[in-house]
Amino acid sequence: MRLAEAESELRLRTDDRKGIGASRRIFDVVAAAAGLIALAPLMLLIALAVYAESRGPIFFSQVRLGERGRHFRMHKFRKFHESGSTRSTAVTVQDDDRMTRVGRLLARSKLDELPQLWNVLVGDMSVVGPRPESLAFADCFGERYRAVLDFRPGIFGPNQVLFRNECSFYRDGIDPEQFYRDVLFPMKADADLAYFPHRTMRRDLAWIVRGMFAVLGFRVRPDRGVNAAAVVEAGLQQRQQA
Repeated sequence: MRLAEAESELRLRTDDRKGIGASRRIFDVVAAAAGLIALAPLMLLIALAVYAESRGPIFFSQVRLGERGRHFRMHKFRKFHESGSTRSTAVTVQDDDRMTRVGRLLARSKLDELPQLWNVLVGDMSVVGPRPESLAFADCFGERYRAVLDFRPGIFGPNQVLFRNECSFYRDGIDPEQFYRDVLFPMKADADLAYFPHRTMRRDLAWIVRGMFAVLGFRVRPDRGVNAAAVVEAGLQQRQQA
């Protein structure tokens, strides 16, 4: 009897998760389609600016890790000079000399990420989810952080707000990629695992609003008092003492 009740409860929970997943996917499609239509004039202006300033493609496309570790091609407006786009450095630092003038504006405003609405529309990404990681850091998803890949990557989320100015965390004299591996990646993964297994549509919507306010330059209160800058500073000190 108890076994039958447990199996029934498990089926109900599974059906409930499927229903929530279907609702979230419908929201993603509607939001992405509406965004692409409403922002088409702005995206056209950005495309013309990128094309007029420097040689190279309008879009920067890179293979990223998606849900369950599936590879997909994520799209952005190109921020780097054509020669800079092929460098091996996997992170962007403050005052990165690879950036064009238009690219710096796009980086500050996050408008370079507008083409990811297409990724959302076709199902590679979600409006809210962990940021899709580049293949250069695929080895960081060890046993402790493998569960981050259970969730479809997204445009908005806790880390997109907490690490809004991530490039400012890289100090002179350190290896940016190693610092990302040792300090920033674990912090981001811990934040993702603290939020996404317990996410709700209401809280997802709240992160979308927070993300928009952060992009507009407003100071956004972090969830549960998390101060990204303070935590990064603590991580940096620990690394220096090690």
